[in-house]
Amino acid sequence: MSGGAGKKVLGVTLGVLTAIGGFVDIGDLVANSQAGARFGTRLLWVVVLGVIGICVFAEMAGRVVAVSHRPVFDLIRERLGARMAMVTLVGSYLVTLLTLGAELGGVAIALHLATSVNYLLWVPVVAFVLWVVLWRVKFDTLEQVFGLMGLALIVFVVAAFALNTDWSKVGGELTAAPPDTENWMTYGYFAVALFASALTPYEVFFFSSGGVEERWNRSDLVTSRVNVFVGFPLGGLLAIAIMVCSSVVFEPAMVNVSNVSQAVLPVAIGLGKIGLAVVILGVFAVTFGAAMETGLSAGYTVAQYFGWQWGKSVAPKRDARFHTVILVSIVIGAVMLLTTLDPVQITEYSLIFSAVVLPLTYLPILLVANDREYLGDQVNGKIRNALGVLFLIIILIAAIAAIPLLIITGAGK
Repeated sequence: MSGGAGKKVLGVTLGVLTAIGGFVDIGDLVANSQAGARFGTRLLWVVVLGVIGICVFAEMAGRVVAVSHRPVFDLIRERLGARMAMVTLVGSYLVTLLTLGAELGGVAIALHLATSVNYLLWVPVVAFVLWVVLWRVKFDTLEQVFGLMGLALIVFVVAAFALNTDWSKVGGELTAAPPDTENWMTYGYFAVALFASALTPYEVFFFSSGGVEERWNRSDLVTSRVNVFVGFPLGGLLAIAIMVCSSVVFEPAMVNVSNVSQAVLPVAIGLGKIGLAVVILGVFAVTFGAAMETGLSAGYTVAQYFGWQWGKSVAPKRDARFHTVILVSIVIGAVMLLTTLDPVQITEYSLIFSAVVLPLTYLPILLVANDREYLGDQVNGKIRNALGVLFLIIILIAAIAAIPLLIITGAGK
């Protein structure tokens, strides 16, 4: 393989890292496992819908970066004004901060599974290592190493076949009502959470800022689209495989899933100790990758709003405020965990709050993608706009329903 071709192939890891951080982080591991255990594969359609939605808007975000050479949040402030952008900033930052804390906990839990040392003892170590990595390691190294390591979770796909899954049952449940043991409100709660997990705001902020870090231009439009249409569907495939494995192992026994050790159990049952070792590696990779993604996104959004120097390609001493935001965010996330808050529950709540702020993220992207001042001849066509409006309506419905469903169902209990 030539150097140019190799670089293009490795370039896809930005989409892979973004996707696994969005679809298969600590909360999504448990959320998809819970959905599989309680509803079988009846919510699989939500994952597919979420994949299509994030592809629609991530393609717009990537195109905006390639043509304007500016990240999405930078243009949101310019397009909507400082006050409206501040609302978006506060909402997305708080959700990102919650998710960052949960991902730190996820890495610590993966290390606990590998060593049996209490996960809380790992939290300060993980937080310190994350800060050093984000401070010192180059962006392309981060995305390539953790994007590719995260592919270890393909073991869930292998396990789905090793468990002798009844695929006709999977197909038959796609349009089925909730099982007799569940109600429509709980079904709706999990649907909103799974949908929000696919379109979490930090995903597009990270993806578009990563495009700036990699200096995308018009000639990189194909690379951007390959990132979108390979990375995000791959993340969705892994999420579906987790749900399928859980439905095979837990639903018949009517066992609810509440932690990561249960979420990885189907792989151990289907593939034995080797499968368990691989899945623990995958959990470590995706949670650490998601922690990097959320840590960087916290710095990106704040720095871009205030017009500070930012980016991994800039020497830390030249963008000290950007790195300070990252450090403070990591410290807050670690302190949150050390209060013994459950990292899984933190992420589940962050998904619901994420659903509430989704319109503030995706409406501006749709507006910018139609602005010829920024995109010239690369503005949205009729099909892209139709898809964008359709998903924006779905996003609004999810945002309106999120908090009432959280309260009525007691967070899906």
